[in-house]
Amino acid sequence: MHVLVTADTVGGVWTYTQELVCGMLERGHRVTLVSFGRMPTQAQAIWLHRPNLTYYPTAFPLEWMQDVEAGVEDSARYLERLIQECNPDVLHLNQYRYGTLDCGIPKVVVAHSDVISWWNSVHDDDPPDFAWFAWYKNLVAEGLTGADAVVTPSRWMLDVIGQHYPEPRSARVIYNGRRASAFSSASTKTDCVLSVGRLWDEAKQIRLLLARSHRVPVWVAGSTKHPENGGAASLNTGENVCFYGERDERQLCALYSDSASYAATSRYEPFGLAPLEAALSGCALIANDIPVFRELWGDAALYFRRNDPDALAEAINIIFENTGVRESLAGKARQRALERFSSQRMVAEYEQLYRELRGQGAAA
Repeated sequence: MHVLVTADTVGGVWTYTQELVCGMLERGHRVTLVSFGRMPTQAQAIWLHRPNLTYYPTAFPLEWMQDVEAGVEDSARYLERLIQECNPDVLHLNQYRYGTLDCGIPKVVVAHSDVISWWNSVHDDDPPDFAWFAWYKNLVAEGLTGADAVVTPSRWMLDVIGQHYPEPRSARVIYNGRRASAFSSASTKTDCVLSVGRLWDEAKQIRLLLARSHRVPVWVAGSTKHPENGGAASLNTGENVCFYGERDERQLCALYSDSASYAATSRYEPFGLAPLEAALSGCALIANDIPVFRELWGDAALYFRRNDPDALAEAINIIFENTGVRESLAGKARQRALERFSSQRMVAEYEQLYRELRGQGAAA
């Protein structure tokens, strides 16, 4: 089977894409990969030299960026030409706009997140009545409607999509997955709390962790610069806080391995790869009490009152005053990650979906 996959190089979708593409190649399939947003860094591109993988990097803008209507349409025309040239069996589209392409090939659109639900979660209100939001909402609606199948990474995200957009013709949840072999746990963990994420993104809410002093060191990793406007996040720096900046996968794995706990502070998170990676590395999870974390982690995390820095500080104290609790939570989180969020399961579910869509196309 030949699958064309679109991706972006700005956030966690690139990591997700790596897992999916490598898994499909290992199962004997052929993949054409097209990326948008910015050209990949050397660290991002290290895995791309593989048999049966053809890669087309581009710097076309992403649809969630401001004032990019013309650039998004240019990217759609570019993709149309590429599809005609390579003639794949299935399109796996990680952007909404391409769900509208009229190419006669089955289309899977993955709703990793969207600006409207992001805004609702971050601002507790609907977006303002601006032309750009209307353009974006229409783009997402048309992409979802045009898809042969829509996938979300959680039931929560599927429900949210249904609140804001027309119901797609077919939809299902496929949880993201990571390879456990990529992660390890140090024999002796550092008594610290780690958090990883885009520091400029209000949805990640890492400021919550920095709003109070903690008895254990706080480690924070992530980009401080907005990819669209270059603006840098301004963060409080206490004496017990260490900022690591943007880390590549190898460096992040080392941080996860050394850390005893991980704080998932997001107020908006359709899935969250970083908590999964931390769980696979033997970290105890401390999570904001939002529905998606409850869905994913059940009793394998210690939850703090939603968006409350005092409750987060109290949860951190509980974790580090009770070694048995910390170790129990770490074990539960790792076991849940292995059972529910493996890369092999994710790839198998997508492969099955592709086969179903191919079969429907042949029957038609």
